[in-house]
Amino acid sequence: MEAENHTEASQFLLLGLSDDPKLQPLLCGVFLSMYLFTVLGNLLIIVAISSDSHLHTPMYFFLTNLSCVDICFTSTTVPKMLVNVQEQSKSITYIGCLIQVYFLMIFAGMDTLLLTVMAYDRYVAICHPLNYTVIMNPHFCGTLVLISWFIMFWVSLLHILLMRQLTFCVGTEIPHFFCELAQILKVACSDTLINNIVLYVSVAFLGVLPLTGILFSYSRIVSALMRISSTGGKYKAFSTCGSHLSVVSLFYGTSLGVYLSSALTHSSLQNSVASVMYTVVTPMLNPFIYSLRNKDVKGALRRLLNLAAPCL
Repeated sequence: MEAENHTEASQFLLLGLSDDPKLQPLLCGVFLSMYLFTVLGNLLIIVAISSDSHLHTPMYFFLTNLSCVDICFTSTTVPKMLVNVQEQSKSITYIGCLIQVYFLMIFAGMDTLLLTVMAYDRYVAICHPLNYTVIMNPHFCGTLVLISWFIMFWVSLLHILLMRQLTFCVGTEIPHFFCELAQILKVACSDTLINNIVLYVSVAFLGVLPLTGILFSYSRIVSALMRISSTGGKYKAFSTCGSHLSVVSLFYGTSLGVYLSSALTHSSLQNSVASVMYTVVTPMLNPFIYSLRNKDVKGALRRLLNLAAPCL
C-alpha cells in the first residue's frame, strides 16, 4: 500500500473480535448486556451515595468519582463497537479514532490515580485516625481529584499531538475493537520512536508509580494493624480496605494481562480478548464488588430501593 499523509487517511478499519458473521449477534448481545450492567450498576452506586448523608465521606466521594470514570471509560469503546456490529461496518474516522484514544487515556489514567488516592485515604484513616477529618478535608479531596484530571488532560493531549505527526497507509487496519494507542503505533507508516518513548514513560508514570504508592500505603496499613492486639480490631480496621483491594487487584491484574499478552504473543485476538477484561469487565464488576463487600453501600442501596419501590 502506498503511504499517504495522515490528513488524507480519513478512516481506519477496526477488525474487532471476530470476522464470523454468525458470532456477531452473540457478541452484540453480550457486550450490550455488559455495557448496560456497567452503566446501571455504577449509576446505582452514585445515586445511593449521593442520597445517603452517612456516606458523604472522603472514601465514598472518591468511589463516586471512580464510578463516573468507569461509566465514561466503557462508553468510549463499547457503543462504537455495537454500532459497527449492527451496521456491519468496521470503519472509524481518523478524527473519531483520535477522540477515542484521547478519552481512553484520560479515563484509564483516572482509574489508576483514583485508586491511588483511595489507598492514601485508607492509609490516613487507619494510621492517623485522630487527624483523619483534618487531613482528608473536602477541599483537599476535591483538589486531589482536580489535580488527577489536570494531569490526565495534558498527558493525553501530548499523545494526541504526537500521534498527529504520524503518517498512515490508506485502508489501515487496526487489529482491535477500539483505537488503542499501542496498536495504532504498530500500524503507522512513519517512525514512532518518540511516540513509543513517551508511551513507555507514561506507563511508568501512570501505572508503576501509582501502584508503588498503593503498595506503600498498604505496607504502612499492615504495619499499623500488626500493633493492634485484638483480632477483632484488626479485622474491623482492615475490612474497610477489602473492596478497594479487590478492585485494585482486578484492575492491575487485567492490565498486566493485557501487557503480557501483547509482549508474549502476536495474536491480535488474544490481545483483544485481554483488553476486554480491563475496558469492559472491570468497570462492570466494580459496583458488584463495592455493593457485596461493603455493608454501608449495601445499606444505602437497600434504602434507595425501598424508596423507589412505591414508585414502580
